[in-house]
Amino acid sequence: MILTLTLNPAVDISYKLDYLALDVVNRVADVSKTAGGKGLNVARVLHQLGEEVAASGFLGGSLGSFISAELKAIGIEDLFVPIEGETRNCIAILHEGKQTEILESGPIISKTEAELFLTNFEEHLSRVDLVTISGSLPKGLSSDFYAKLIEISNPYGTKVLLDANGALLTSTLNSASKPYLIKPNEEEMAELIGKSTIDEIEIIEALESILFSAIPWVVVTLGENGAIIKHNQTIYRASLPRVDAINPVGSGDSVVAGFAAGIARGLTDEELINFGLTMGVLNAQEEKTGYINVEEIETVSSQIQVERVNIH
Repeated sequence: MILTLTLNPAVDISYKLDYLALDVVNRVADVSKTAGGKGLNVARVLHQLGEEVAASGFLGGSLGSFISAELKAIGIEDLFVPIEGETRNCIAILHEGKQTEILESGPIISKTEAELFLTNFEEHLSRVDLVTISGSLPKGLSSDFYAKLIEISNPYGTKVLLDANGALLTSTLNSASKPYLIKPNEEEMAELIGKSTIDEIEIIEALESILFSAIPWVVVTLGENGAIIKHNQTIYRASLPRVDAINPVGSGDSVVAGFAAGIARGLTDEELINFGLTMGVLNAQEEKTGYINVEEIETVSSQIQVERVNIH
C-alpha cells in the first residue's frame, strides 16, 4: 500500500467570475469545492492508477468532515488524525484570465495531536510499502517534523518520497535521515543552492554535489521543458510533448504519484521517469486538479523522450 501524507489539507473552493468587482457584492454561480492539498492530489491520481492507497494528516471540524466524506466517496482509505482545530479553506477566484487566491493558514496542532500522529504513523508502516509527503506543515509542528517521519520509516525499509520546498526541504536535506526521492522544481532547486535562477548545466552540477549524494532519486521538474533527474550516479534528461495545458495546477503532485506507482511496480529507470512525467502531462490536460485520463497514458508516454546525460 502507498500512504500519502497531507499534514495541512484544505477544502479548495473555486469561484469563477467574468469580472471581480471590489467593494461591492459579487454573486457566483459557478462554484466547486473539493478536498484539497498536495498529498490528496497524489492520492487521487494513485487511486485512478489502480494502486492501493491511503491518506493521512490532520483533520478537524466540519471542513475536516467534508474531506473525510470525499475520501470515502472516492474509495481512498482515510487514516487522518482528528484534531480540535478547524481544517482550513483555500479560495481561488478565477476572473478575467487571472487567479486571485485567499489562503487560510490553518489550525495549530497541539503537542498531544502531533505525538498521536507519530504513533499512528509508525503503526501503519507495517503494511505500507511507500510513503509520499507533500506540501506545508501546519502551525505547531517543528521544521524537522518531516525528518522525524523519515527517521521512523527507515528501520521498516519504507521508501519516502518528499515534495516540499524552502526551509522545510533544506531542513530535511540537512538531517541524518534522508528521503528516497525529492521533487524540487526549477525555482526550488535554485533556492536550494542559493541562486535566484538556474540553468540546466547548473542543475546538473548541483545534482553531483554532496547535498544530494545520499538521496537515490532527485527529480527536478522544469514545467513544459521536461525534467533533469538523478538516480544514484546517473543523470537523465527528459523532454515532454507540447500539449494544450488546461490546468497545470497539481501536475507536480501527479508526477509524485507516477513515481510512487512506478517504484511500487518495479519499473526500470527509464520506464519510471517516463511513467512519472506522463502523469504530470495528463493532469495538465484536465480541468480538475489531481486527475488524469488513464486511457491516454500510452499516447502521452510514447511522446516522452528520456536520455542519459554524458556529464564528463
